[in-house]
Amino acid sequence: MEHVLPEAWLNALPLPWLNTLVAAAVAIGIALLGRWIALVLLRRVAKSFVFAQQLIHRAEPPTLWLIPLLALQTVWTSAPDDLMLINGVRHLNGMLVVAGFTWLALSCVKAIGEAVAIRNPLDIEDNLQARRIQTQVRVLVRCLNVLVLLFGTGLILMSFPPVRQIGTSLLASAGLAGLAAGFAAKPVLGNLIAGLQIAISQPIRLDDVVIVEGEWGRIEEISGTYVVLKIWDERRMVIPLQYFIEKPFQNWTRSTSSLIGSVFLWVDYALPLEELREEAERICKEIPHLWDGRVCVLQVTDTTAKAMQLRVLLSSADSSRSWDARCHMRERLISFVARQYPQCLPQLRAEMSSRTVQPEREGHEAPTEIARQPPV
Repeated sequence: MEHVLPEAWLNALPLPWLNTLVAAAVAIGIALLGRWIALVLLRRVAKSFVFAQQLIHRAEPPTLWLIPLLALQTVWTSAPDDLMLINGVRHLNGMLVVAGFTWLALSCVKAIGEAVAIRNPLDIEDNLQARRIQTQVRVLVRCLNVLVLLFGTGLILMSFPPVRQIGTSLLASAGLAGLAAGFAAKPVLGNLIAGLQIAISQPIRLDDVVIVEGEWGRIEEISGTYVVLKIWDERRMVIPLQYFIEKPFQNWTRSTSSLIGSVFLWVDYALPLEELREEAERICKEIPHLWDGRVCVLQVTDTTAKAMQLRVLLSSADSSRSWDARCHMRERLISFVARQYPQCLPQLRAEMSSRTVQPEREGHEAPTEIARQPPV
């Protein structure tokens, strides 16, 4: 029995297949050895290059499978055509090679995005240029990923003859089918095109401060179809990309993050304005971490029968500092007026008097000519 099983196994395995499998094992060993040597050399060369390091790091997993598959494809192609099941093996290996190249392409695209993110960090004081570059790269990377996946899937499907015949027959009616598919895929295609427009024209960027639908927040994520807005109270608003192309919105950091904030107060007419201006300037100088030193102005902007409205303008480096500076200015001015001039807070006046009968005058006054408006 011990000699029967090996002989039966050898008889079941044709000799040409045995030679082909030995050649395949040798090819895999040589391919893996060559890959290891190439990686060692490339790592030494890429020590001082961020992009090359990311590219090598991301390419390691797919090449571990792709290079042996390429070596096997060479062996299967060189094998005799009359070898049993050789056509199926070639077809399967070919599909795996296409999948490996697709994986490698996706990894390279991701490495490009990571290298750009490392070279342009967002955690710096003036990150306008970094946000512009990262926004473009992230949107383009997602678009390239979609195109690579579609191309790789199409190549795999077209390797099947029935699918190729279906594709050829569909080309005959491509006009009507394309029109119907266009209407059906309008939201998807619209968001894809909107993503390309945002990447090129950049109405929004990562970490931009925007107001959308009355909500204040920062752009946290830009995907291929939607934008995630992180609202100030930690909520997230998910907005389609087309919204930023078709509808108006406020972008507070479009060209610079500096802002001019306003503080409004209602006070009595008797309040001395010069002293209040001096107090506003003093308050600005005591918050150098919030006020950037550009604008500090107090003006009377409105009046009513009971009070006058004051507006204080003060500038800050960004929207967060502007909000804190406005709140600080409002609190300190109210405290100053209430402490120094409490009678000048808004108040309602009333006058009480007794009406007496006036004596009749002798004669009548001559009518006087009243100045009139010039004719229009």
